[in-house]
Amino acid sequence: MIDAVVLHPPFDRLWAGRDPFEAAESLRGQVFRELDGRRTLRAEIGGRGYFVKIHRGIGWGEILKNLASLRLPVLGARNEWRAIARLAALGVDTMRVAARGERGANPARRRSFIITEELTPVISLEDFCRDWPHAPPAPPLKRALIARVAEMARRMHGGGVNHRDFYLCHFLLHLAPPPSPAALRLSLIDLHRAQIRARTPRRWRDKDLAGLYFSACGIGLTRRDLLRFIRVYFDGPLRDVLAREAALLAWLGREAARLETRYRRKFAPAAATANGDGEREGAR
Repeated sequence: MIDAVVLHPPFDRLWAGRDPFEAAESLRGQVFRELDGRRTLRAEIGGRGYFVKIHRGIGWGEILKNLASLRLPVLGARNEWRAIARLAALGVDTMRVAARGERGANPARRRSFIITEELTPVISLEDFCRDWPHAPPAPPLKRALIARVAEMARRMHGGGVNHRDFYLCHFLLHLAPPPSPAALRLSLIDLHRAQIRARTPRRWRDKDLAGLYFSACGIGLTRRDLLRFIRVYFDGPLRDVLAREAALLAWLGREAARLETRYRRKFAPAAATANGDGEREGAR
């Protein structure tokens, strides 16, 4: 049973008369992730790049493990394409879906896929901002980036979406035309774990903000930069926001420190196994 299949060009033409799920499985390219129930790769079709995510069902064991940990399991690609649609409706630039499909009623064995157009030329904010402590950007560009990230976060949370992996690496800065305050475009990606509701719970909003703050701690932001983000995100007089959100702002600092500690513990073994060329096994 096919619950939902949507094919946009060129897939509507290329896959005419074919089983779309078998067609998606047959795509070949650079594989980024290969798990029992999930495959992610980049494929080229007609000279254009696409990112393909194939879900084959996670099994009842994984579902029960998530539920036992009080986490809602991600059952397939539907979650991501719904998040993309919601962000687009909210005016938040993100990926564009070229094809998607879902088959099966059994949540443990449900098959699904999503294919998105490659965004290019782009650079992640993590990479773009990496050298800021030693080579600060032009102030107008930095202010524009901070304001744009804050505005995107405000629109996303205000529209009932929380990302759950809300880090600088998932903001892509478009490089054509070259980045400037007047021609600045960011796209938010990797919405596999996003949650969608009528209203974003404060707990999940705060987790997103903590993740973003943690990922930005090493790029040389000043207190004035942080205040600029706060003013744009909360969209109100700064004095009022600081008084109203004092507990949140204090918590963000503590949570960022906790995430830093966890991150260092997670990657310490990888650093210890670095080979002679400086490459680290297991590092991202």
